[in-house]
Amino acid sequence: MNIPRVLRPSRSSPILGSLCLSLWLAPTPSPAVSLADVDPFIGTDAHGHVYPGATVPFGMVQFSPDTRDSGWDGSSGYHYSDDSILGFTMNHLTGTGCGDLGNILIMPCVGPVQLVPGNKPGQGYRARFAHQQEKASPGYYSVALPDEGVTVELTATARAGLARFTFPNSSQAHLIMDLQHGIANPVTDAGLTVENNHTASGFRRSNGWGGDKVYYFVMEFSQPFQSFGVAQADHDLPGAETQGRETKGHFDFQTRSDSPILVRVGLSTVSVEGARRNLHSEIPGWNFDKTARQAGSQWKKALGSIVIQTPDRHLARTCATALYHSLLAPTLLSDVDGQFRGPDGLVHQARGYNYYTEMSLWDIFRAESPLLTLIQPGRVNDFIRTMLDHDQIFGHGTLPVWPEGGKETWCMIGNHAIPIIADAYLKGIRGYDTETALQDMIRSTEQDREQLSEYRTLGYIPTGDHVQSVSKVLEYAYDDSCIARMAEAMGHHDLAEKFFKRSQNWTNVFDPSTGFMRGRNADGSWVTPFGRKEMESINFDEYTEANAWEYNFFVPQDVPGLIARLGGDQPFAARLDELFDTPDTIPNLTLIPDVTGVIGMYSQGNEPDHHVAYLYNAAGMPWKTQTRVRQIATSLYDDSPAGICGNDDCGQMSAWFLFSAMGFYPVDPVSEVYVLGSPLVNKVVLHPDPRFYHGRSFTMIARDNSPSHPYIQSATLNGRPLTHSWISQADIVSGGTLELVMGAQPNKQFGLTTQDRPPGMRNP
Repeated sequence: MNIPRVLRPSRSSPILGSLCLSLWLAPTPSPAVSLADVDPFIGTDAHGHVYPGATVPFGMVQFSPDTRDSGWDGSSGYHYSDDSILGFTMNHLTGTGCGDLGNILIMPCVGPVQLVPGNKPGQGYRARFAHQQEKASPGYYSVALPDEGVTVELTATARAGLARFTFPNSSQAHLIMDLQHGIANPVTDAGLTVENNHTASGFRRSNGWGGDKVYYFVMEFSQPFQSFGVAQADHDLPGAETQGRETKGHFDFQTRSDSPILVRVGLSTVSVEGARRNLHSEIPGWNFDKTARQAGSQWKKALGSIVIQTPDRHLARTCATALYHSLLAPTLLSDVDGQFRGPDGLVHQARGYNYYTEMSLWDIFRAESPLLTLIQPGRVNDFIRTMLDHDQIFGHGTLPVWPEGGKETWCMIGNHAIPIIADAYLKGIRGYDTETALQDMIRSTEQDREQLSEYRTLGYIPTGDHVQSVSKVLEYAYDDSCIARMAEAMGHHDLAEKFFKRSQNWTNVFDPSTGFMRGRNADGSWVTPFGRKEMESINFDEYTEANAWEYNFFVPQDVPGLIARLGGDQPFAARLDELFDTPDTIPNLTLIPDVTGVIGMYSQGNEPDHHVAYLYNAAGMPWKTQTRVRQIATSLYDDSPAGICGNDDCGQMSAWFLFSAMGFYPVDPVSEVYVLGSPLVNKVVLHPDPRFYHGRSFTMIARDNSPSHPYIQSATLNGRPLTHSWISQADIVSGGTLELVMGAQPNKQFGLTTQDRPPGMRNP
């Protein structure tokens, strides 16, 4: 699918103009270029579903504008194609395919008080804006609202937001609060209390994705308001307090253009007092510029873990923003005192770690989580402790599937907390009870939910109405391989053998007569008719957001076994070629909007395909991987607002691009192996967290690299010839230099021999 590209003026931020962030550019014969900045607008158009507002790495607060509050392309609350703003809210999802959050809306207006947003500017508090008067950089956002004569600036800490509203001279300036507003999450109750002439507090409860959730807030103003109102059904009520589903309020000021009004807001899932503690702990004063600089400093440190060199300014911006998007989620849920509202709806205490949510596990286990094991291992420990506590609190006998807003959504399939835990354990990230973790992983596979009982007893799942049988078998088998490898590393050899054997269940859905993974009936016969091109198959019950082509290669734990089943190296590579090059089209593509970035039958916009371009290496043809990686990365990503070819899915789409730009990718995340591709950049220096690793940097240098030189001619690792087409976790964290010589023609001898191919999982 060709995603439309939108050209727009470049942006710079006064807040981050002095920050180096993570990119630096090599001198070239072309005119000198400045340091490339992260551009949070990348991915806000088309179907990227990201937001441009202010946040800090993995923060609870995402202070960002809402331009819409419903629809698939409104999942983050913002879409670049819109030309009016509803207001500015405190929390947002990043890159998801479902909408939620958008809590605690505030909106400046001038003139008569407006309590309804209206369908267009002039009908309510909704305001016109233009992208030419909008700026965003890590930790900072600003926009001019010309009809109101107001400039809005936003920044954030982990649990609080700070806004600076510069009004014109006016005796009718207002800040509207709308607790009825939310992004695809209808309010069930809300409350607003005006505590004094500079403080308001309250809550918003809603029933959106994941079910009942509540967010408490405390809002303070830098100068007293002259009057106020609390409202229900868009009418002011007497008094200073109101509660109900249509709770709104307004705070009225006499303003001067040289005296901005600052508003600071603390957020909590626990209580108003929790929100107050969060606010006063993190924003004790009224210095907007200082708070924005501190947010920028957090980003500078986080983004500095990867340094990239390229003469292409557009590529530099795309890479920097991909890293930025990879550091947005999961998001913090616990307060400064460690309290949080868990999946059971009750308040719990995190001791010695931070509790997180917005875990898109089905997506991020593939590339984002492996990336974070290198540059954010301490946070990975917290993520895993969160998962273990979620399991204990929730009481369903399973690790989380997709926690959002602290609640379980049960979204997507598999048990992909399992590979994230196993990957961390095998890389030495073990700041949690490892035996408990292993037992929780095993217990998660022993439930009867989602056809697990049939999977265990039959070795496959009989196809049925919307069962997604084939996809579940393949993903459960991968999870089993992860349990096996962790159990073996921990010395539980009997458990390892059991799960190694069960990880081969993928073979039970492989049909040798067609060479495809197919659905089976309860009696073991193949489901007919067989549609290999149709989304979710002809009966909509075999595949998850995909067709037979897209899931045919999801056996990352045993790629050699898959190659053998498909007839050997040449037939396997031919099948991969057909995936990309077929002139056929997906006949019912519009059935699943998530399937975007389509090349033949391949879909980059949906995660089951993310490892596929790298599989040629396992057949001794790395040059074909090099061709495909360049094709995908250069045709489906760029630095425009439409520059992410599908939902960013909490950073997974961006992590794929970042790894691919660096020249290697974790095809099987739990293998500790990174398969070589074709680096887009000339040089990358990766700084693994020195608190967990050796404090040594890993450098990748691509000599003679350019768009016309995508092929690896030769390689050295730490000065020694490298003939195999992969590197290991140990190679990276031990420090050193990988040097690749690139050329215009493929070197078909590189990575050809069996011993030079990426190692597969051991046979059970």
